[in-house]
Amino acid sequence: MKIRAAVLEEFGVPLRVEELDLAEPNAGEVLVRLVACGVCHTDLYTASGADPSGYSPTVLGHEGAGVVERVGDGVTDVAPGDHVITLFSPQCRECEHCRDHRTNLCLAIREQQNRGHLPDGTTRLSRDGEPIRHFMGTSTFAEYTVMPEIALAKIDPEAPLDRACLFACGLSTGLGAAMNTAKVASGSTCVVFGAGMVGLGAVAGCRLQGAERIVSVDLSEHRLALARGQGATDTFVGGADAVQRIVDMTDGFGADFTFEATGNVNVMRQAVESARMGWGLATMCGVAGKGETLAVIPRFLITGRRVAGSSFGGVKGRDQVPQFVDMYLAGDIDVDAFVSHKLTLDEVNRGFELMEAQDGIRSVIDFA
Repeated sequence: MKIRAAVLEEFGVPLRVEELDLAEPNAGEVLVRLVACGVCHTDLYTASGADPSGYSPTVLGHEGAGVVERVGDGVTDVAPGDHVITLFSPQCRECEHCRDHRTNLCLAIREQQNRGHLPDGTTRLSRDGEPIRHFMGTSTFAEYTVMPEIALAKIDPEAPLDRACLFACGLSTGLGAAMNTAKVASGSTCVVFGAGMVGLGAVAGCRLQGAERIVSVDLSEHRLALARGQGATDTFVGGADAVQRIVDMTDGFGADFTFEATGNVNVMRQAVESARMGWGLATMCGVAGKGETLAVIPRFLITGRRVAGSSFGGVKGRDQVPQFVDMYLAGDIDVDAFVSHKLTLDEVNRGFELMEAQDGIRSVIDFA
């Protein structure tokens, strides 16, 4: 079938919306009609050339939600008409990692996905007979996409898809960092560095876990106001004195749990240093630039602080993303506040411009 999609032709150059060919789903695969897709920082990160694992040409986009149109042989978990969220982090439920509660990093299709291929080592996207690679196994900057069944989360059809799409990446990453990776304890003190999509999700996750005090740190007063709406009890504008301010706020000890959601290695260091002596846990959610390293003074670790990384918030997507959506429908998570701009597919590059200008939290492409 012919589809319109936003193609990354070369790094550092605006995406080009053009007509491509999309083949029918093979065994274990699903054809999805996209209804909405968030424009996420990871898409910009790859488009800019900063991602050392990036490739082109490819169709970007991974924060998608849509409706199943057709299924390939052997597909049993979804059927035409089902509402689904795309998962860049699949869940086969069978590999060693899927069967272990300690990680969500499914091994089933990881190698081929990293190459821009579907599980059989080929692509369904092409242009004039030449293959176009898939991005993060999703490629949702397109009217339609073909994906593996194990990379789709079936959700309640009552959920508006222009809101539900945010659970495909940023929002679930923040929620899961607090609820799965850190396992924030009731009554604890938490600090979240960064009040973008992931950081705001982490604030909401800390609230849902029963944290007593939640401090949000960001450079934008507008974003700090949004953090208060998600449950932050304290906010302040970040800077070089952030660690000392947090230590002073916590009787000289630091916070029980800290979260970094900026991708800035200097802020990552602040997250470590503001964690509590004895048992503080600093969880890293942000993606740093190519070649950057995190410098940590060993004394901070020797005195009991720990550092954890969190990919997609430790969320096992097919199982937990639908639960998050149900929490949204129940009123436990305010998703409406995150959608700042509605765009068409042809305006995808404006989504990147808005992100770079820190204008709003999330731009959503509306395919309707």
